[in-house]
Amino acid sequence: MFVRSMLRGLKGRCPACGEGKLFWRYLKVEPRCSECDHDLAKYPADDGPAYFTILIVGHLIVGPLLLFPIIWQAPTAIVLPATLIPLAVVTLLLLPVVKGWFIGLLHALKIKNSDQAIHTADIAD
Repeated sequence: MFVRSMLRGLKGRCPACGEGKLFWRYLKVEPRCSECDHDLAKYPADDGPAYFTILIVGHLIVGPLLLFPIIWQAPTAIVLPATLIPLAVVTLLLLPVVKGWFIGLLHALKIKNSDQAIHTADIAD
């Protein structure tokens, strides 16, 4: 069930049934699954998907990119747009996939908004 929920989320499908759509817009999660009526709005995705997307893009693209000498030798006016535009595109394409995976992970771990134990910042206040 653990891997199945995450794979369904990766595909942008409901982690419970795998049939209904997870998103109704770019990153807007459907309130309820159209197929199984599962409550999809209860998963606190918050900043997790953005963090993992930055982590993935940084390790797979930015890190290896710094090993190429052309990055250090070419003029800045060429290097900046040649690297930042593809990085932005890859990040924006990867973000909904990672958010779907993250929601699938939350579903598999049975973590929902009402779980106060995960909101440690609220306890500190």
